[in-house]
Amino acid sequence: MVAFPHAIWRKPAIRILDRPTLFLAGAISALLLLSAFFFFTSLDSNSIPLFSQSKPTNLCNCNQPNPAFNLHFDPPISTFYDDPSFGYTLDKPITNWDRKRRTWLNLHPSFQPNSHERVFIVTGSRSTPCKSPTGDHYLLRFYRNKVDYCRTHGYDIFYNNVLLDPELPSCWAKIPAVRAAMVAHPEAEWIWWLDEDAVFTDMEFKLPLHRYKDYNFVVHGWPKEVYVKKSWLGLNAGSFLIRNCQWSLDLLDSWADMGPKSSNFNKWEGVLMDVFKHESDDQTALAYLLLKEHQQWRTKRMLIETGYYLEGYWVLIVDTLKNITERYLEVETTAGMLRRRHAEKVSERYGLLREPSLKDAGNEFGSWRRPFVTHFAGCQPCNGKHNPLFTGKGCRDAMDIALNFADNQVLRNYGFVHRNLSDSSGVSPLPFDYPA
Repeated sequence: MVAFPHAIWRKPAIRILDRPTLFLAGAISALLLLSAFFFFTSLDSNSIPLFSQSKPTNLCNCNQPNPAFNLHFDPPISTFYDDPSFGYTLDKPITNWDRKRRTWLNLHPSFQPNSHERVFIVTGSRSTPCKSPTGDHYLLRFYRNKVDYCRTHGYDIFYNNVLLDPELPSCWAKIPAVRAAMVAHPEAEWIWWLDEDAVFTDMEFKLPLHRYKDYNFVVHGWPKEVYVKKSWLGLNAGSFLIRNCQWSLDLLDSWADMGPKSSNFNKWEGVLMDVFKHESDDQTALAYLLLKEHQQWRTKRMLIETGYYLEGYWVLIVDTLKNITERYLEVETTAGMLRRRHAEKVSERYGLLREPSLKDAGNEFGSWRRPFVTHFAGCQPCNGKHNPLFTGKGCRDAMDIALNFADNQVLRNYGFVHRNLSDSSGVSPLPFDYPA
């Protein structure tokens, strides 16, 4: 580490006083000092200390359970940010990223506590207006849903609506966005990509990060479909976690190398069609990377999550939400603490209090637990080119139900609720001790 050179400040000129003036100033100073001595010695020794014995304040108050970040502290010590060869784009390879991150964290101690579980969410959409008349409305609601979740759990979020790399358009655009976020946020251990049409439908659930201590990449899916049947539909790249480390940067480089920007794109098109019988896109390429890692390396760093809906298919979920609401209300009628009104900032506590009541609820399909993330894959709310298996109205109706289901969990902290999940504008005030 190299300290930046500081400017050499010119010392102010000292005015030379004559001897009588100096003598008078000295006499006045002595008189003031003597008066102060008699004043302080007359006080009780525990009332007003003459000199403070307290230690300098810690930069981060790191002994606190949830210390606040010191957003004003950035020491004048050179880091990777000061290296002119370092960059945010895929054409500037990064090496020794783990060491660079560790050095940055050491220089910014207020970000160190709980850094191993800090999550940064990245999402986004195209820069142009939606072609569907209702598209921009739904994208705003999808984004608001993510902001609500982040506010509840103290996560940061980046919404990107520009192509950071014009040669990686459409579904491939997530790769440069995730990479740039890793560099821009060395304080975050995990970067979580979420598609624009993914909705948090359980505002209380938190990622079980303790389960991922041996993994660097987590995506929802079905291992047998990927590893045995070699199906590109065995996972969905609309929601994934990637650890902020050198291994992950290398993975992103390999993933991008299979995309349209790469000179190897035609080769990979043939490989992916041969293995997965599907054209080359970001999801097929990701499935190939998972398959090859599973086959080649004994120590695996990529996990297909099957234990909960890190990303759940909306067709299987939306029709269950009304019943789930009723089951949760049944639990709350017998659990007074869950009915207690509370400030939004302490909502996480009540999620933990609910867990014992959900131990037999199950998870994923057939469960009466709230699905964590509901993904409207195939609905294409912005461009309106939905999957032919659906209708535009069917997608919109389902999105309203899921968004209002999630919104009820937020509005409850403000004293209101959607009585009808299909009615996005109508809300009613909640009575005290609801639902006793």
